[in-house]
Amino acid sequence: MAATDSAPGNGDHRERPGRIMSGEMAEQPAVLRRILEQGAPRIRETAAAVAARAPRFVLLTARGTSDNAALYAKYLLEIKLGLPCGLTSMSTTTAYGARPELRDVLVITVSQSGGSPDLVASTRAAREAGAVTLAVTNNPDSPLAAVSEFHIDILAGPEKALPATKTYTASLLALYLFVEGLRGEDGAAAGALPELAERILARGDEVRRLASRYRFAERMVITSRGYGYPTAKEAALKLMETSYIPALSYSGADLLHGPLAMVDNISPVIAVVTAGRGGEALQPVLDRLRGRGADLVVVGPAPQVAAASAGFVLPVDGLPEDLQPILEILPLQLLAYEVTLARGQDPDAPRALAKVTETH
Repeated sequence: MAATDSAPGNGDHRERPGRIMSGEMAEQPAVLRRILEQGAPRIRETAAAVAARAPRFVLLTARGTSDNAALYAKYLLEIKLGLPCGLTSMSTTTAYGARPELRDVLVITVSQSGGSPDLVASTRAAREAGAVTLAVTNNPDSPLAAVSEFHIDILAGPEKALPATKTYTASLLALYLFVEGLRGEDGAAAGALPELAERILARGDEVRRLASRYRFAERMVITSRGYGYPTAKEAALKLMETSYIPALSYSGADLLHGPLAMVDNISPVIAVVTAGRGGEALQPVLDRLRGRGADLVVVGPAPQVAAASAGFVLPVDGLPEDLQPILEILPLQLLAYEVTLARGQDPDAPRALAKVTETH
């Protein structure tokens, strides 16, 4: 197999391991464009209807990759709207039968499939408890969409690979546009995303060279702060579910409170450095990591990459900090894909996983 055949969008993938994940990663610029052109007006209408209900608190409900998208929404809502947010513990409802008082609370449930029983049950219970319920899914005909008062279709198209890629970035953009709509804004800054995503995905050779560093890694640490923290969590999940490398994700602040002790010059550390306040807050952590001799790889601005062992420069000049996570994850998806191939595994078919996880 030629090395140049392993990048998304190159050649005929019908016989190659990872061809489905490769193709779906390559679709992401088109998916982002579709949301901006076709989905944005409906998202603004939904946001206006929800804003008219004046929610005083937000609860976010999700699992897996969608949980990382929900965490991104938590940052958006708390920073841009000042709305207090929490991440739901679904078992309080589904296992323990708790019935909290949820009048004037907005419950946002994020799910690629909209089919997991615990998501459906907890959303139904929230609506019965007086919450304003919003489902964000890739399936408008799903049980979750049916039990929710409002629904946003992320328009990603069918996703067949077990590792979610295009539905993650689509969920981020849909949530960004929804929060902008709550603020009465149109989210015009997101218009630059499809072209920037194309530029990043075209740099597969750079990521392949990075992947060679991790073929034999026994453990990895991924860290960030602020808007980049959901990216760190999602990157760790992608690496674990495709390559089976134990990948530990930490907020930079939490990393300094103990886990830094496990960092050495053998276990790689990936830092997601968002250009903005989150990246500034991460700087002391980067200094400490370099001081410990860590094999530090940076995804972010050119100066931070230049000061690391290696990295991937993101083309985000002028892009608001709150939109950068939609691009930050792209080279990390590629990294998980390339590392998995280098280890002789198929990223399309991680062991023991199903596309729809039916938790209760």
